[in-house]
Amino acid sequence: MITARAAATFEPVGRSVATARGFVRDTLQGWGLTELSEDAVVLTSELVTNAVVHAGTTAEVRCLRERDGVRIEVVDRHPERELPIGEVGRGRPDLSSEGGRGLLLCAALASRWGVDYTAVDKCVWFRLDQQAVPVGTRSAGPVLPVESLPVADSRVRVAVVQVDSDDAVTSWNEDARQLFGYAPEQVVGRPLGDVVAWPQTPGTGTGIAEALALSRWEGTYGLRDAHGRTVPVYACHLRVRDSDGEPSTVCLIVRDEERAVLLSPVRLPLHSGAAEALERSGDPLDGLIGGPPPDDLDGLLQRTVERARDMLGGDAAFLLLATDDETELEVRATTGLPSARQRFARVPVETSNGRYGSARMPAVHEDLATVPGAVPLLSGTGMHAVVIVPLKVEGRLTGSLGVASETPGRYSNEEALRLQFAADRIALAVESARLTELERLRRGSLAFLVEASELLAGTLDRNQTLALMAQMTVPTLATWCAVYTISEFGEPVLSYVLHEDEDRIDGIKALLKRVEPPDPDVTLGVRRWSAPADAAHNTALRSSLRSLALGGLPSAPEPPGASLSTAQAVGGETVVLPLIARNRVIGLLALGKPTEERFRQDIMELAEDLSRRAALALDNARLYSERTAISQSLQRSLLPPAMPSIAGVEVEVIYRAAGEGNEVGGDFYDVFPIREGAYGFAIGDVCGTGPQAAAVTGLARHALRLLAREGLGGPAVLERLNAAILEEGDRARFLTLLYGELWPQEEGGALLRMVCAGHPLPLRLTPDGTVSPAAGPQPLLGVMDDLELYEQTSKLDPGDVLLCVTDGVTERREGTRMLGDDGLADVLSSCTGMTAGAVAARVLRAVERFASDPPSDDMAILTLRMPEL
Repeated sequence: MITARAAATFEPVGRSVATARGFVRDTLQGWGLTELSEDAVVLTSELVTNAVVHAGTTAEVRCLRERDGVRIEVVDRHPERELPIGEVGRGRPDLSSEGGRGLLLCAALASRWGVDYTAVDKCVWFRLDQQAVPVGTRSAGPVLPVESLPVADSRVRVAVVQVDSDDAVTSWNEDARQLFGYAPEQVVGRPLGDVVAWPQTPGTGTGIAEALALSRWEGTYGLRDAHGRTVPVYACHLRVRDSDGEPSTVCLIVRDEERAVLLSPVRLPLHSGAAEALERSGDPLDGLIGGPPPDDLDGLLQRTVERARDMLGGDAAFLLLATDDETELEVRATTGLPSARQRFARVPVETSNGRYGSARMPAVHEDLATVPGAVPLLSGTGMHAVVIVPLKVEGRLTGSLGVASETPGRYSNEEALRLQFAADRIALAVESARLTELERLRRGSLAFLVEASELLAGTLDRNQTLALMAQMTVPTLATWCAVYTISEFGEPVLSYVLHEDEDRIDGIKALLKRVEPPDPDVTLGVRRWSAPADAAHNTALRSSLRSLALGGLPSAPEPPGASLSTAQAVGGETVVLPLIARNRVIGLLALGKPTEERFRQDIMELAEDLSRRAALALDNARLYSERTAISQSLQRSLLPPAMPSIAGVEVEVIYRAAGEGNEVGGDFYDVFPIREGAYGFAIGDVCGTGPQAAAVTGLARHALRLLAREGLGGPAVLERLNAAILEEGDRARFLTLLYGELWPQEEGGALLRMVCAGHPLPLRLTPDGTVSPAAGPQPLLGVMDDLELYEQTSKLDPGDVLLCVTDGVTERREGTRMLGDDGLADVLSSCTGMTAGAVAARVLRAVERFASDPPSDDMAILTLRMPEL
């Protein structure tokens, strides 16, 4: 049953693929199907590419909302084109084929997919099923002894916040004001997201908007208080509707350490042996999670460590997950430990010193003070006794769970067995959640890289590429980033800095400029970079000492980049990724976290993938910039220098070369002194446009100057130029040319001698508005060996204007209409009394307005005017 639909049509151009992705993402998010959007975007990208690029037709994308999922159809108008799917439909894909990759993705990601044909179109469709959103289950717990109850403040405050369907706060109670410092009038009417510090991890978890739209949601995030501090909270969201049917969300929020007030203790049925064992052991909790695992891995792990700590009466607990090769463990959840020991720190499974004893076997340490370094995670925390057990699935190490106490000798083998028993029960759920998270990350990363690649490929501007690199990493992958490029001397140069808080960019930039840049040695690979954190630590230390020296009085203003906020912003983990393109390092990408935060391994892998694409885009931009600079330098050398000042004559030139990035094309002009009192002028058009035509342009312009200054007359100059063009052989091109010599007269006006070799005729405008040709047509150059050219003499009187143009002006078209010689004459006739510059500008404006499309041919306009006496 279809409950909603949306459709859009996209033209057969490359940019339509990105537009289609955005349309599908926006549509699904608007329907509350965020969890399906990444897969839908990837599949839509492939199918629309097939339609608009390979089939070459328009593509219609239809999104159909069904009761338990979504169906997306991509329709093209090329039904007879065979699908390049090999054996996809029979389960044996042709991996050597370049075609059919999009349909392989459909087979892998979609719940169902297919192809429908009609006489006029072809429809490739796929369906994605929506996972049912679990709702809360009511339950009751047993009577517990007082010492087993969770700890809370004497006055537990529960913030009650109501949010309307637009995510704006409509209610903010007194407990919310006490917890976070905002009066109701400060937040009512604002989006809840303005004060929520939601985790930013691509491809995983649920955003704040999606969480507010679910029927029920429960979990941990942060809320920024009135002083800018982030307060960890535990929240329960319930979607309700009023008597008028208007939906809203009620949020119950407590401090994270008081989560037991809201935590839903839904229970799993235990098999009899486990239940009897737990009953004999006297555990107040029936297992580590006390119910079905949360939807997200982080919530499951956090609940596990808290229950483990409570189960053994510990002061702290931690859970680490093993890497794929089981050589390292990554900290994923802790409780009761300093925040610096929390997420994503990596430790070895075991070393020659026996640290951790062996993560593959349960271990009990009665007092860590007697074996320093046995558990590096607990060094300096005040913990003494610790019990550690492995998490295993089918004999493979998947993680490690530990509980610690400040009391020496607190744990024995009995506690280790109890913890191992509970860990065995949770190991499979943890591994399943981990694999689910990895799959979400993989799909989210794929969509992220698809869009990143398209953005990077869409520009060849170096500065824009640097900005894109930074904007794609912040805040998706890191809190801040810095891009270093390699100078011509091989030294890293800080080129771009970005932080998710724009107010901190200048401070971080100043701090990094005081730090020695990272080594660009390619053999070092991806590595941690401690210099920014060390500099930040020293900055914070100096600030503290300065404050103590002043006895708590306000200190003098700190230099830029030395503020404590900057130190906190870069005080966490920083990693450096080399930007390698074409087997050489062309730059470095530094990614950083704020104080006490670390990178997770999957984020680093995604950053490496991005850095490879960004490096190639940056190198392409560099090569393009270099070639553009060389091209522009060569092109500028083909243009004449500044126009000479001719007494008694106004000279104006307007030149436009066709093609993006071209400064010179096949049209050219020149005005130059020949001898005392005599000036040469020329305007010509080489057949074609672009660099090949520009090469003949350079030959013609320089040859004209040299030959004219040798004292040759106009016909002789053009005849020798014609011979030079023919000597170019295959590179020779036809050339139309108007060449003239100008002798200003003392009594005003000027004497003209001109040769018009196949060029549009020059037009003369008199003060009474009469327009007439100033010369007659003769054969063009570059065609025949023997030319018989002659010189035509005329005189320009005071007030007269001589207009010379190339055919880019006269052949300006709009459909079947053309400006032509008559149209140009009409424009010129309206220019009486104007200066030479005004005449040239009016002609250019008339050409531009003649058609809606921009001019596609080179264009030159040369105007000579004799001022009136």
